[in-house]
Amino acid sequence: MAELPFLLSFPRLLRHLPHVGADLPPDEAVTLDAPDAPLREALVAVGKGDFTVARDLLASTRRGARWERRDRYVSELADHALHRPGWLDAWLAEDPDDPDAWLVRADLAIGRAWEIRTAARARHVSREQFQAFHTLLRDAVPTVERAVELNPEDPVPWRVAINHAMGSQAPREIFDGYLMEVMDRDPGHYGCHASALQYLCAKWYGSHQEMFEFAESAADRAEPGALLNALPIQAVTEYVLQGDEEDEIPEERVTAAVERTLELSAHYEPGDPVAAGFRNHLALALIRAGRLEDALETFRAIGVHARAHPWKYENSDALAEFLEMRQGVRVLIARRTPFFAKPAPRPEPAGTGPADAGAPWRPRAVAVCSAPPRAVEEAALMTGLDLRLAPAPGARTFVELAVSAATGPRGGVSGALLGEGSLTEAASTITRAEKWPALVLHRTGDRYGITLLRDGKKVVSHEWDLAAPVPDFARASDVAKALADAYGVRDIRPLTALLRTDGAGADHLTAHLTEVCAALGLPPLPEGFGERTEILDGARGSKLVRRRSFFAAIKETLSSDGDRDKGNPTLSL
Repeated sequence: MAELPFLLSFPRLLRHLPHVGADLPPDEAVTLDAPDAPLREALVAVGKGDFTVARDLLASTRRGARWERRDRYVSELADHALHRPGWLDAWLAEDPDDPDAWLVRADLAIGRAWEIRTAARARHVSREQFQAFHTLLRDAVPTVERAVELNPEDPVPWRVAINHAMGSQAPREIFDGYLMEVMDRDPGHYGCHASALQYLCAKWYGSHQEMFEFAESAADRAEPGALLNALPIQAVTEYVLQGDEEDEIPEERVTAAVERTLELSAHYEPGDPVAAGFRNHLALALIRAGRLEDALETFRAIGVHARAHPWKYENSDALAEFLEMRQGVRVLIARRTPFFAKPAPRPEPAGTGPADAGAPWRPRAVAVCSAPPRAVEEAALMTGLDLRLAPAPGARTFVELAVSAATGPRGGVSGALLGEGSLTEAASTITRAEKWPALVLHRTGDRYGITLLRDGKKVVSHEWDLAAPVPDFARASDVAKALADAYGVRDIRPLTALLRTDGAGADHLTAHLTEVCAALGLPPLPEGFGERTEILDGARGSKLVRRRSFFAAIKETLSSDGDRDKGNPTLSL
């Protein structure tokens, strides 16, 4: 009888899910920790070995005392230098006393140590990892000291020092001294307080009680709209994911943190990337509190700006966790909405915000299915979407969403069940119970990516982003092996190299993606890929496959070719 509640709520799900959250950005448009435009320009430049854009950017934040922005930029540049440090070495060689270069170098030194240790609990870290971790932290001390010396008015080097204190197990008086240095320079600095909160949480050197007291005290002295008001919601994340009965926090303190963050969110426009940091924590807290409508509204305000924290705490694939939780909220709201309730009108699409004005909102995607059009058409019956198919060389089929021909909201009922009607989810349904794979290729802005689907499951995905660090060799090899296994490729070395390079710039990424297809034995990309939304419209042999209703799709799937061509036979009695 456990299935009975779901069976009773399933009609409500089918009726309301197309409307609940239908204005949310599609999965492929959502980014994880995407940089803002100035930082993105700097990251693209350093990816090509040019440090001058980053140098000018950080100098402007220092001269303007824009410490929060400076903190984010330094952290991202240091992370980028982990696997591509040549540009930073060249910067220091040209100007050995540049305060900004030394600050990035100090943050990089701590990042290298943590990369070896990893963020795992101590019991999962080997003795060799710990030894290397502490050696690198000891070696980093002169670098951090030099960054502090060259940036006397800057609070950001003290954030780096707090991170060093956490890793090196510095005693409390050392940590307190670092925090006082921050307070002397910028008592409202959120980044430094967030790092201090980590030191004070129960999994490191404090307790839940001490962490909450620190967060609430900082928020109480903050001005309305200041980021410090978000510190308690970060404490909530640490508590709900690491909580224990011996150090329990009263529920009213958790509720107060949520309410405070809702008030803070009202100070920022929907889609604001600065607010996305605390809004991601807020969404998780609202879900855990069962406040699903508020959680959905928060996902609207987040738009395309997913953040690794807090989602990575429960899933190493933080973006997948974000998308799954977002879809789960929509499903639960639809299931509990009375069947005959009038569907709510859909708001205008939200998601990019002022920082992304003019950026493409919808991804441009095409799938390559390793089966002829007839087989793909039959497999596509259950998607509930309007699709356009076109034959491809080698008995394969190109597939895209026929957005201009759509006959219902976001592709209809089953389309909503697929998660915003995305082509990736459609390809997942198409490949279910089939022996052949599908590869979805997509572009969103100047980000290009591929996702491999097989038997209804996502096998692996990869993205080329000119502003992102180069993936390490192990990660690229794992992706290359999964792709090679799916397409019978023996030598993964060419694929691995392609996954670790960016195609020499956005203008060349389409050609770069064509090289990936060639390495897998797949046909070249259709003309216009990445430039237009629907590139198969008008292509030779293309066919529009209209969506079916849920029950019509089942009926048609169970019918044979003869049944569809000639009608059902009658019995002669």
